[in-house]
Amino acid sequence: MDQPQGPLLHIGLTGGIGCGKSTVADMFAALGATVVDTDLIAHAMTIPGGPAMAAIAAQFGAPYLLDDGALDRIKMRALVFSDPGAKLRLEAILHPLIRAGAEQEAQAATGAYLMFVVPLLIESGNWRHRLARVLAIDCPEALQIARVMARNGMQEAQVKAIMAAQVTRPVRLAAADDVITNDDKITALAPQVEALHRLYMAISAGMARIPSEDL
Repeated sequence: MDQPQGPLLHIGLTGGIGCGKSTVADMFAALGATVVDTDLIAHAMTIPGGPAMAAIAAQFGAPYLLDDGALDRIKMRALVFSDPGAKLRLEAILHPLIRAGAEQEAQAATGAYLMFVVPLLIESGNWRHRLARVLAIDCPEALQIARVMARNGMQEAQVKAIMAAQVTRPVRLAAADDVITNDDKITALAPQVEALHRLYMAISAGMARIPSEDL
């Protein structure tokens, strides 16, 4: 995905499952960022009649579709975690559509800067060169597990399997330029978000003084 025209700062927001990426992204959006959430884009691709569903049905068959024609995410999740080849086939369908959707949203950005929410940003290896900074949302692994079990009704082993497919917490933190700690002290989130928003606004202001042809 190419940078949109003009000096618009690109931030990548990532974090392990259950770390609170959506909560933090919503807070940045409220402060004036344009947020492009690749998870939401992927979800829109796999609703009934979604642009990915014909290819998914052809590739995986009816057992991986719900009665209304949407993707059966529970069955598909189980398949891709047990079959690396299936994971690659699903990614081959979804990733080009997600990239196109993200680019379309980015081109329509009206905020002070762009924030891409990408759960597997570090794992993909394809995002870092598109971003000025990477922001990681961090929390203790035990808290991740407890949150996801409560939110999604998963068993502990299922959550741990998902976490095992993601980069480790130390690797994610090492790859980040900025870190927000979300350890269930919700009131502590706001000052962290506001401080980084001020930083991103300052960087954006500096970029705005650079002629776009020099960027």
